[in-house]
Amino acid sequence: MKTDKGSDFWLNTYYGFTRDSGHFFGARREGDFTASLCIKGDYTDLYDQAGLMVRVDETAWVKAGIELSDGEACLGSVLTVGQSDWATSVHHGPASILHLRITVEKGVLRIQWSQDGMRWPLLRLCRFPKASTYLVGPVACSPEREGLKVQFSEFQLGAPNGKALHDLT
Repeated sequence: MKTDKGSDFWLNTYYGFTRDSGHFFGARREGDFTASLCIKGDYTDLYDQAGLMVRVDETAWVKAGIELSDGEACLGSVLTVGQSDWATSVHHGPASILHLRITVEKGVLRIQWSQDGMRWPLLRLCRFPKASTYLVGPVACSPEREGLKVQFSEFQLGAPNGKALHDLT
């Protein structure tokens, strides 16, 4: 995937603007699920970002992944339910490759990340709108430039994995 300039997902935020122009390739999923994928990106400019998105509609969604902020690769998420928030922290591993896993089950969303696809620490746990169907898949945005190049692989979408919260496998 190669991004367009000004592409982003952001709704009624601190910055006072709304964008619904990011690149998203969503597979339709009925009911609860676990989704995962591997992301390889070449992040160079402020807010370059790529990851995994779950979308109910234009007012209810989450995106998670790597985002370049203040000159550093950050691991983060944006939860939107009428308004977007932003949770982020510096990622201490290589940003060029990242695995993400999202589980939506019984109105709860769990985001996990992995550097090697084996150990999956928790990134976020929160309420998420229940829906009959979701769109789930890779997302990439570059609000400040065009041309962020991202490669997605190993996409899986199926039943919730049933793992306990502190099971990092």
